[in-house]
Amino acid sequence: MTTCDETPRAAETPEQAPALSRRTILLLALAGAVAVANVYFAQPLLATLSQDFGISEGAVGAIVTLTQIGYGLGLFFIVPLGDLVDRKRLITVQLVLLALALTAVGLSGTASVLLIGMTLMGFLAVVTQSLVVFAASLAGPAQRGRVVGLVTSGVVIGILLARTASGLLADLASWRAVYLASAVLTLALTLALHHELPRRTAPRPALTYGQLLASTVTLFTRERVFRDRALLALLVFAAFSTLWSCVALPLSEPPQSLTHTAIGAFGLVGAAGALAAAPAGRLHDRGFAQRTTGVALALLVASWLPLAFTRQSLWALAIGAIVLDLAVQAVHVTNQSLIYGLRPDAGGRLIGGYMVFYSIGSAAGAVGSTAVYAAAGWGAVCLLGAAISAIAFVLWAVTRRGAQS
Repeated sequence: MTTCDETPRAAETPEQAPALSRRTILLLALAGAVAVANVYFAQPLLATLSQDFGISEGAVGAIVTLTQIGYGLGLFFIVPLGDLVDRKRLITVQLVLLALALTAVGLSGTASVLLIGMTLMGFLAVVTQSLVVFAASLAGPAQRGRVVGLVTSGVVIGILLARTASGLLADLASWRAVYLASAVLTLALTLALHHELPRRTAPRPALTYGQLLASTVTLFTRERVFRDRALLALLVFAAFSTLWSCVALPLSEPPQSLTHTAIGAFGLVGAAGALAAAPAGRLHDRGFAQRTTGVALALLVASWLPLAFTRQSLWALAIGAIVLDLAVQAVHVTNQSLIYGLRPDAGGRLIGGYMVFYSIGSAAGAVGSTAVYAAAGWGAVCLLGAAISAIAFVLWAVTRRGAQS
């Protein structure tokens, strides 16, 4: 007898590689944190970048949006390659090219060079997902949720502490130092990963690159769980980006008038979301994926009530940010664990395709929230975030009932 939380899985065919040691998991988590942080460094710097490059307040969200568009393209065109070529080599090449893109952003002198560099940076930062798939491919089905949760914890910390690090470095040196320092750290991690990661020994599918990409679309049409969870990712990360892509704007204005460092420090508060990743993975392993998702989405809707009082109270922002990030990461880990289990042999395509929707949602949230803020203020942004979150909850409820029938 099965419960509504159980999802039929294909036969497991894990790669015949050495099991992941604790040291390897920690290194994968650290590398994922550093790589994904690059996508979010700009968020507390939007006001400064707007002034330096003459970009209007209503259009400055394009910096984040183009980075997310690049990330989405990388998810579709790069991450699936892990099912076809040696993942260790793929990760190494991506990291080296990412360091070069970061250097270009840090040295950019015009808005066009900045935007092109941000797009390329996002395109290459998808190495984060290659690292998650690598970890999942070496974990057995009974431990996969836990391992994915641990690596995702590092990714979550990278996403949220990116704001703290970029704000602090921008105040101490300049916004350019943020990207140049990240380039150096990325190269250092490249050397460490090259030494630590095992090579792939599993058979490779007899597919061309074009067939590989086409099969990602085929998987989306055939696998209902993949479709449902991808749409949930789009919505929850649109809500996530609605907050974090826009919150620097009201915080930098009266009555708060916070510095880059103070704005970035709220990433420390939001980093509590990382605490939800590993427990959510363990709950998935125990068969409670659907319940975990439902509770998390309800919390996501509720988080916008305290966030609406951000201008009046920084405590309200802190409480709302913690609840929102806990909810988003619980859904995210559960999603990834569920869809990888559908077809472990196609893990790169499944995770890459799923994360395309993550990127679309993040980009939509960034451009939508900054445009709404410019037109109607912070209260309207919170209404937008709450509406997106409510739609995600309704989608989960409907698809859950469909899965039971």
